[in-house]
Amino acid sequence: MTRARRALIDLSSTSYYHLIARCVRRAFLCGDDKYTGKNFDHRRRWLVERIKLLSSVFAIEIAAYAIMSNHYHLVVKVNRQQALKWSNNEVICRWYKLYRGTPIIDRYLRGEELIEEEQLLVTELIEKWRARLFDISWYMKNLNEFIAKRANKEDGCTGKYWEGRYKSQALLDDAALLSCMAYVDLNPIRANMANKLEDSDFTSIQERIKQLQSNNVYVKSEITHQVKQPKSLKPFGIRDHARTLPFSLLDYLKLVEWTGHHIHTEKNRHILKGTPNILKLLKIGGATWLEVIKNYSNHYGHFVGSKTVLRAHAAKNDVSWYKGVG
Repeated sequence: MTRARRALIDLSSTSYYHLIARCVRRAFLCGDDKYTGKNFDHRRRWLVERIKLLSSVFAIEIAAYAIMSNHYHLVVKVNRQQALKWSNNEVICRWYKLYRGTPIIDRYLRGEELIEEEQLLVTELIEKWRARLFDISWYMKNLNEFIAKRANKEDGCTGKYWEGRYKSQALLDDAALLSCMAYVDLNPIRANMANKLEDSDFTSIQERIKQLQSNNVYVKSEITHQVKQPKSLKPFGIRDHARTLPFSLLDYLKLVEWTGHHIHTEKNRHILKGTPNILKLLKIGGATWLEVIKNYSNHYGHFVGSKTVLRAHAAKNDVSWYKGVG
């Protein structure tokens, strides 16, 4: 049964969400279309550029992304408190980067004298825009509509481009965030589109690795938290840093590399070796972790977390059961 979006996105429970949108037509979103012989890889760049632009405008940060042949994945963090601290002028400036303004706001910006009713209208508009600038639905609406119009124009056609509304998953704890990010970053590996993380085009992990390489830092070597990270992505840090992802960048890269290696060598019954530090810290067994990543899309529904967290969240929302508990 379809759930109302307000029941799926609850910022009081978590600020992290996994978002997925899928192309509705036979023609690929990106990649090679075997029916027409056309290649649409340039559309992947459209998506990456657009999500980065939107995240520079919205109070929504990108933690991970993967642009696949006919769908894409995003892991984002909503910074509601940041948006609430913006000045009125900053809200207007951000909104005007994407949408046309209104005469009353233009008059306000010019410093013209406004009567009381006009001042109230200005305040209402600014607060409405502020709320939309940390709203995932507005973020996804702006992203998907832009890509649909551009792709339809290129294809010389009209009609729906996306398969219904986007899918969202609330990531309710650190383990959920970690497993979702790894699942997203490993999508090209699992789909046999790439053999190495460095070759996983149009993914956040490739972007992070390239940044390290540009810093002359070898991925497997010891690095500090001061290593320069991509500006357009939410940085890794440590658990006590509120503005960063609660993991070490090096530990995360090692985890994803280890996971991808074991998924690739599963048919050879490769013995699990050297459980990554992050899994030890979160008290997750290596075999359990690999099972979660391999079956992530089937194991969870709209909410991801430990069984205890899922049960508590279900009770909070007066729901008897969430997929992933049983």
